[in-house]
Amino acid sequence: MSDEEQSERRARGLATYREVYGDNAALPEGGQADFFDLLIIDQQFSEVWSRKALPIPSRRLLTIGVLAATRRFDVIELQFKRALETGELTPEQVREVAIHLITYVGTPSSGGLYGAGEAAIRHHEGTGSED
Repeated sequence: MSDEEQSERRARGLATYREVYGDNAALPEGGQADFFDLLIIDQQFSEVWSRKALPIPSRRLLTIGVLAATRRFDVIELQFKRALETGELTPEQVREVAIHLITYVGTPSSGGLYGAGEAAIRHHEGTGSED
């Protein structure tokens, strides 16, 4: 891959990353985390999230399902917050996603999943702490 192609790939990945997580999403400083640049920006966001066959809202729901299965409620909360921010989901839909996923990931995950959704809704509505 030429330097120009790599530069275009990185730019596409960064643009998609910001679309998924927002303009204020944290990124390691350039060159500080080569694995992040290569695996996350250049591959995951440039080559996967940017594909046109599934729009970002659909990819986000798939990702939330995987995160629920792996009990990554901290990242689910970030995904829910961004989905609320962009209008991809309403508070009612966030709750419905949690209800739906609990039936698949089990009741031991219900508290964390419910908590992530409610924290995102409180943040979105500005009615409480983010905890």
